[in-house]
Amino acid sequence: MIPPTLFTPWPSPPPTAAKSPSAASSKNSTTASTSSPSPKTPPPSSPSPRSPSITLTPYEINVPPLPSAPTNLLASSGDFLRLWEVKDSSIECVSTLNNSKTSEYSAPLTSFDWNEVEPRRIGTSSIDTTCTIWDIEKGVAETQLIAHDKEVYDIAWGEAGVFASVSADGSVRIFDLRDKEHSTIIYESPMPDTPLLRLAWNKQDLRYMATILMDSNKIVILDIRSPTMPVAELERHNASVNAISWAPQSCRHICSAGDDGQALLWELPTVAGPNGIDPMLMYSSVLRLISCSARQLVFTADPRKEIAGGALCANRTGEWTVL
Repeated sequence: MIPPTLFTPWPSPPPTAAKSPSAASSKNSTTASTSSPSPKTPPPSSPSPRSPSITLTPYEINVPPLPSAPTNLLASSGDFLRLWEVKDSSIECVSTLNNSKTSEYSAPLTSFDWNEVEPRRIGTSSIDTTCTIWDIEKGVAETQLIAHDKEVYDIAWGEAGVFASVSADGSVRIFDLRDKEHSTIIYESPMPDTPLLRLAWNKQDLRYMATILMDSNKIVILDIRSPTMPVAELERHNASVNAISWAPQSCRHICSAGDDGQALLWELPTVAGPNGIDPMLMYSSVLRLISCSARQLVFTADPRKEIAGGALCANRTGEWTVL
């Protein structure tokens, strides 16, 4: 059993100093001399320009019921997209999908994402600037798009036919398979030639997504209704962030892992304060795997390694895992 002290709340800010009685009496001296309060009420203070408004509320999405997907299939990406069948005593590669149309060799794949609404679809991203949508039931590429000007580092599905990608060109772009000739740029890195490495789409509220920059301790929260301007920036890691994942059953919670050996669990407020947003929980240890469900936190020990790099993902059962 893992001691509960391994998971600690983020330290609260120090309490503000109380005002002296003399200052309070002098401030209220005018009010005390009148028998009735002034009918005029002071206008509310305007929010700080560094306090963006975040409205994260779940809303209904009309999508068809999830088809029955085979539960014994795994996918992996590297030189090819491979599908594996998990059997009782073995794992067998059942399909190898080549990203190249003209060669038996494929440009290395950087990431992939399985479509939850249509499990027959898997999207892959590649260093050859393309994103490829695969129909794994037929074993063929449904479409291949030149998505960016440079290497594509990550891909994430939103709806059944809508996906987004990030690239070494520093942009987040959204693609709709009903209009393959166009894309929408949602965000561009404020620093020229700074790649965006990872992308996570909020499955509980598709208006929001998150991305991370190369060699940055910042998680950027985006609202697709307000392109180019982040609604929040989470900056509490002490080193580069490597992985991000939204909670599968909550629209307000996101988890991040970084080179500082920490996994931070964030709850996004409705309005960010002037000093930024603090994580609600901080995990820092030599444990390698993390899983988080709606009711419990589970840790698996590996004394040889720390949480630094790798992939942070959430599955349909509501678990986060750092690999």
